[in-house]
Amino acid sequence: MSTPEHSPLGKTTVYADRYDPSLLFPIPRSAKREEIGVTLPLPFHGEDIWNAYELSWLDARGKPVVALAEFRVPAASPHIIESKSFKLYLNGFSQERLTDTATLMDTLVRDLSAAAGAPVSVTLSDAQARGHAVTDLDGTLVDELTVDIDDYGPPRADYLQADATAPVIEEALVSNLLRSNCPVTGQPDWGSVQIRYRGAPIDPAGLLRYLVSFRNHNEFHEQCVERIFVDVMARCRPQKLSVYARYTRRGGLDINPYRSTGTETPGNPRGARQ
Repeated sequence: MSTPEHSPLGKTTVYADRYDPSLLFPIPRSAKREEIGVTLPLPFHGEDIWNAYELSWLDARGKPVVALAEFRVPAASPHIIESKSFKLYLNGFSQERLTDTATLMDTLVRDLSAAAGAPVSVTLSDAQARGHAVTDLDGTLVDELTVDIDDYGPPRADYLQADATAPVIEEALVSNLLRSNCPVTGQPDWGSVQIRYRGAPIDPAGLLRYLVSFRNHNEFHEQCVERIFVDVMARCRPQKLSVYARYTRRGGLDINPYRSTGTETPGNPRGARQ
């Protein structure tokens, strides 16, 4: 079965060092989307951007090669790929001899697209520091607001408010206080999130309380971002909205879901905690 409980999460695992695409464990998006009222056609566009920092293989002469990898999984794909299975799959290349990088790229695209059920793009880059600058999400940081908070979950959409009597504005609000937990292991997932919108001004204190109310919530990264998008749209009714979360890495992978009313392609700005 393709449910989180049947995934490799929380289980003792033998770390294979040979290529095995069967290690990839897809989980349907549909159940969690139904829980928050998301049906087809989807109310958003977007991608799940994965960055891998522990990718290695052997070249044709047997010498190890290392690289950084970026994977973009469409939000419209029917499945997410469970992160531990993704790590196990990538680790399987560590003792595989490959004739060239193109062979690796073709293999990654084929296997990941099959698991996600939609085309996945793959970009490789060298592991040198050049070209990998650290950049914070742009916007107004709400974390420095002086507010009393005593609610850490489940998420409370009623904290979200917008002043419908005020002129329409465009702004981005940012918080580094997003935390949720793996629904299987309970391990914490730490992240930063950017809410960019055009519409009635959103109350920043209410937004901060809302984001902090994810602190004891059990849900995958992609599901949290979709919940935030749906709740902000329902409560604040912006004309345009994008939600972008940048999570810290675990097991050499970070996951960065992006959901938007627009069709733009998001950048991949590595944050200070990534």
